[in-house]
Amino acid sequence: MKKSFCLILIIIELSCVFSVDKTITIFIVGDSTAANKDTSGGKLERGWGQLFQNYFNKNFVVVDNHALNGRSSKSFIDEGQWAKVTKLMKKGDYVLIQFGHNDEKADEARHTDPGSTFDQYLTKYVTETKNLGGIPVLMSPVVRRNWKNGVLVDTHGEYRYTAKNVATNLKVNFIDANSITEKLESDLGEEGSKKLHMIYEPGQEAAYPDGSNDNTHYNVYGAKTVAKLLADALMAEVPALAQYKK
Repeated sequence: MKKSFCLILIIIELSCVFSVDKTITIFIVGDSTAANKDTSGGKLERGWGQLFQNYFNKNFVVVDNHALNGRSSKSFIDEGQWAKVTKLMKKGDYVLIQFGHNDEKADEARHTDPGSTFDQYLTKYVTETKNLGGIPVLMSPVVRRNWKNGVLVDTHGEYRYTAKNVATNLKVNFIDANSITEKLESDLGEEGSKKLHMIYEPGQEAAYPDGSNDNTHYNVYGAKTVAKLLADALMAEVPALAQYKK
């Protein structure tokens, strides 16, 4: 009896050692519009990546969000954040790559130029993902809520086209998050689109006693809405993921 028990334990241990993780990981790399936010004290800001798992069956697809506040395609690599992702990536995993908001900034640590260095950094993400057996998905940046005289005005310029250009040149998947969120904001209108963002009157929310007028970042509702739209777009672009829709 004792020998049989020991044999069973050995078999169990060996099965654990040789078991293969068959879950698919969707890594997200990007900036504050996608990043995980502090939820303590009733804080309401959320990145769309923070809620992306809601739309996938976690038994088969795990979302690992590495997006960080203030990062550009350049600084995310320079700070070693991209290296953390490549160490975790396995064959068949997906990497959603969305930058632009901070690549536009003037400071040397973050700035890149569309048609030049921005393209080069996005190409690096794509190439290294493919070399590791991963599947890259480039995304254009989400829009800012920037209304002028009743019209939603673009703030990204040529940066909004870079991801598409690189995706076309390298023949990889692309999601036009810029157009998707532009339609969302436009359909809601100048007043209605406020409900997507961190826009509160003084005293309206306890966590923001002085109010908030942030037209870039999302609140809980906005992040949920954008996450669902982008998840649907991903499953349309990559039909193999549609079977894991939650």
